[in-house]
Amino acid sequence: MAGITCGIVGLPNVGKSTLFNALTRARAKTENYPFCTIDPNVGVVHVSEPRLEVLNQVEQRPNAVPPIIEFVDIAGLVAGASKGEGRGNQFLEHIHNADLIVHVVRAFEDPNVAHVRGTCDPLEDISVVNLELLLADLQHAEKAVQRYERLARAHDREGMHAVEVLRRILAHLGDSRPLRTLDLTPEDLAALPDCRFLTRKPVLYVANVGEDALPDLETSATGRIRELAASEGNAALPICARIEAEIAELGPEDGAAFVEELGLHEDALRRLIRECYRQLGLITFFTVGDQEVRGWTIPRGAAAPAAGGVIHGDFQEHFIRVEVIHFADFERLASRHAVREHGLLKLEGKEYVVQDGDILFFRVGH
Repeated sequence: MAGITCGIVGLPNVGKSTLFNALTRARAKTENYPFCTIDPNVGVVHVSEPRLEVLNQVEQRPNAVPPIIEFVDIAGLVAGASKGEGRGNQFLEHIHNADLIVHVVRAFEDPNVAHVRGTCDPLEDISVVNLELLLADLQHAEKAVQRYERLARAHDREGMHAVEVLRRILAHLGDSRPLRTLDLTPEDLAALPDCRFLTRKPVLYVANVGEDALPDLETSATGRIRELAASEGNAALPICARIEAEIAELGPEDGAAFVEELGLHEDALRRLIRECYRQLGLITFFTVGDQEVRGWTIPRGAAAPAAGGVIHGDFQEHFIRVEVIHFADFERLASRHAVREHGLLKLEGKEYVVQDGDILFFRVGH
């Protein structure tokens, strides 16, 4: 994947669009009424990558292109979304296309900002959204098992395997447990190529705290959200979306000064992207072309041909070999020539597993 997509979800009026504005500087609408966001706002953000700057200080190319991450601000979900309530059907379809669910939870009291349920209870808000995702998966699995049972009755081996997997999925969902907690093998997943389950997606909970929580951002609500996230195998991150939106309006120097004045260590964008990468198990590799140096995003553990495929399909299909420079060697020796002279430029084949920070030069056939 050349970039990743994070779907920003949550109940109406919890701060999704405010956070989106802070992250993307796109100034999406943030009016104080439910379903302000109907069609999803999409923003592509360049990932801050200091190693790319170091690389181009030596290579001196006209352009330095960092990895990207796409944020999608999806309309607020309400109870009954799995049955089409509110903007439910569109909401759920947009989540299907996300690699990671960024679930924004309101963790502040403000009488001037309406709450769709009337009272602010972060854990109850989370349960509403999670239940709708689970119910949507349950409906999806029920329809899928009906399709595959027709194949199974004809003694189709693949259909029989699919039915067996779907019955396990239905039992797990029936116990109100998300599918990310069900042990499914790659073979199990391959048996269901047309099934996209929402509760298999990793989740990053963003606890949207009030300004009174600054500078440490830790509140009793944040602690409860962290505990819930940990119990699910997910992560939680406290952010004051309103302050981050104000920081986003400033230039880089003024923004950095404001962050320091508030007692924060860094802005939300860096923290959020770092956590997104960690949740998805992503790493970055680099390439050097005639006109640019560039960072690319791949899953940890990807082999060299798959990394090449992120750049262009031909790089994977016609892969021959790849020349590899580890970033630490490049930074220490400060030139490709010196790396080569020290015998540290490695020639690798199809089995090579790309490491974070690798500088890769692909060789392909025709």
